[in-house]
Amino acid sequence: RRGWVLPAIYPLSKDYSMEESSSEMDLLRLFPYWLDTNQGNAILNDVNMRSLFILTGPNGGGKSSMLRSVCAAALLGVCGLMVPAASAVIPHFDSIMLHMKAYDSPADGKSSFQIEMSEIRSLVSRATGRSLVLIDEICRGTETAKGTCIAGSIIERLDDVGCLGIVSTHLHGIFDLPLSLNNTDFKAMGAEVVNGCIQPTWRLMDGICRESLAFQTARKEGMPDLIIKRAEELYLTMSRSNKQTSSTAHHGPSVGYSNVNGLVGMPDSLGNMFEPPSGTFGLLRKDVESIVTAICKDKLLDLYNKRSISELVEVVCVTVGAREQPPPSTVGRSSIYIIIRRDNKLYVGQVFPRLLHIHVFFCFFV
Repeated sequence: RRGWVLPAIYPLSKDYSMEESSSEMDLLRLFPYWLDTNQGNAILNDVNMRSLFILTGPNGGGKSSMLRSVCAAALLGVCGLMVPAASAVIPHFDSIMLHMKAYDSPADGKSSFQIEMSEIRSLVSRATGRSLVLIDEICRGTETAKGTCIAGSIIERLDDVGCLGIVSTHLHGIFDLPLSLNNTDFKAMGAEVVNGCIQPTWRLMDGICRESLAFQTARKEGMPDLIIKRAEELYLTMSRSNKQTSSTAHHGPSVGYSNVNGLVGMPDSLGNMFEPPSGTFGLLRKDVESIVTAICKDKLLDLYNKRSISELVEVVCVTVGAREQPPPSTVGRSSIYIIIRRDNKLYVGQVFPRLLHIHVFFCFFV
């Protein structure tokens, strides 16, 4: 492979090379350049970029830090300077374009969304197959529905160009759009349960995370508990309403099912996802959910009457697409997983580390 290596001059890069013709970027043990790895407060990530990434993750999960770190590594590498990674293979990009947060400009009479659209328009119109494109929190300055569609269209355009890059978002409705994508992968920033609370791991992983941790973040920042509780009530009401609307609006096979945790099965157009074979699939899933929930509640009631548990346990059903990660709130919880196959046969398993909550997973596989 053509390139040049300068390990002696750049001590943080044991094997740094500039690829003249490669369309791939590999960053081994990449870390945020503003943190000191010797103090142990930097999380090291391996970034193997072969395509565009759609990046999801909880609030404070490290999405923006990942974009900044990748951008800095690519820019420093192209300039022949030290790269904040143990090893780096960086293509010779013709352009590196980063869009973070847009602010309004009263002097120009433009809102923050107008500024964002102007900047992203410039970015999209100049991107080529040899560009690195990084967009943080795409289309967050306007109403959700139309912003989601604009974001989906932008992602389709970048996918068609074939550039490398990352588009981070909390607009999870993007995964429900009938997008045509051939050069896009789905990545997420991980999370785990620590002392009963969900905490980001700041580690890059495959899949999709649809849980935002908005309520937990607002509570942590001092938002009055009365407001948070009311917000949770409103969210549950909205989720139930959306679920009822979805079930009545779809007369044929459905591409996904909403629930209180915000996970939805992705459509087949986003990477060979599960496609129900017939219109009876929705009824099958609904029947299985009803039966499993009833069995769990009966068993839990029996344990409660025998005083084996101090209180009744909540049963929550969660739909998980073939390339999705379960929501962080399910980590370390008792779970029953049901794999619904294309031939409508079921595979059922269980994990019971803690009998506090039971999550029923409906996993779709081809």
